[in-house]
Amino acid sequence: MVVGLSADRWGLKRSMIAGLVVVGLASIVGSVTTEFAALLSLRALEGFGLLLVAMPAPSLIRRFTAPNALPARMGWWSAYVPIGSATALLVGPWVIQWAGWKIWWAGLGILCLAVSVAVHRIVPTDTRLAPQLLSGASQAMKDLVGGVLLSAGPWLLAASFMLYSAQWMSVLGFLPSVYSQAGLRPELAGALTAVVAAVNIIGNVTSGRLLQGGWPPRRCLQIGFLGMGVGSALAYMEIQGAPLLPAPARFFAIVCFSAVGGMIPSSLFNAAIRLSPSTKMVSATVGWMQQLSCVGQFFGPPAVAAIATVSGGWQATWIVTASLCGIGAALAMEIQKRWSTAVPA
Repeated sequence: MVVGLSADRWGLKRSMIAGLVVVGLASIVGSVTTEFAALLSLRALEGFGLLLVAMPAPSLIRRFTAPNALPARMGWWSAYVPIGSATALLVGPWVIQWAGWKIWWAGLGILCLAVSVAVHRIVPTDTRLAPQLLSGASQAMKDLVGGVLLSAGPWLLAASFMLYSAQWMSVLGFLPSVYSQAGLRPELAGALTAVVAAVNIIGNVTSGRLLQGGWPPRRCLQIGFLGMGVGSALAYMEIQGAPLLPAPARFFAIVCFSAVGGMIPSSLFNAAIRLSPSTKMVSATVGWMQQLSCVGQFFGPPAVAAIATVSGGWQATWIVTASLCGIGAALAMEIQKRWSTAVPA
């Protein structure tokens, strides 16, 4: 969140370029590093660089996009996680098998540096529009606490994103294990997992189009949470020790879980632009969303794993996801109330 606040004042485009350079250099250095502690430090540095890239993006898109086209553009941007995940799952194993993980890391680092050059040349500068630097750190922290942490809108968005990321990461993360236990080859298990990650793009883009067409965010969010809840239940529920559905139908249910669930991040990032306390706090609001998303990714998989251990299998994990979806659908109502009364940025 502090990174997001700083990006608003330092310069959005400048922050994205710096983040891409940090990620690229850290990845390249990591490809020639063998010390475990150094690798962990470089991974942490990559995470910091990712924040520098992701936090300013919504504000930058808003500044250079016509209002009537903004939801669709945000829908495409919010799909960066499934696009990256699917690409890594599909391409990564082949590159690693052919050339090793060091080449894979170095290649990704070079790609990040190339993208930073593209951003520098193609993306319009926001120097004139960027807020001026604050006079001191104390004033920056005051704005941060008062503008984001004490506002209901960012909390609702962040909590909803946490509920989404907890279950999406849990289901996606354990899919290779589930498929391996079912007797599938690792290559096929990885490909199927990549498909599940990739279809999430559909929900992101569709949600952006629907919001642009006048759909309220509540409807997109509730459809997304409903799809995730029903999809996970159909995929994992068992009756008298036997799966509720045959294997192909269960895979289709997981595909629907991810595809329909993709409507959630797009809707939340669109709502962040409108529910941010001010136009100067959009990046900080997105930063708070990302922060709680990480909390969900941290606690979600262990919770699902604990349920699976206690129940002796994956058949009860849908209870966790369905519960999270119910809470998310309720939060969508509150988000809609504040959306209806908020002044568009």
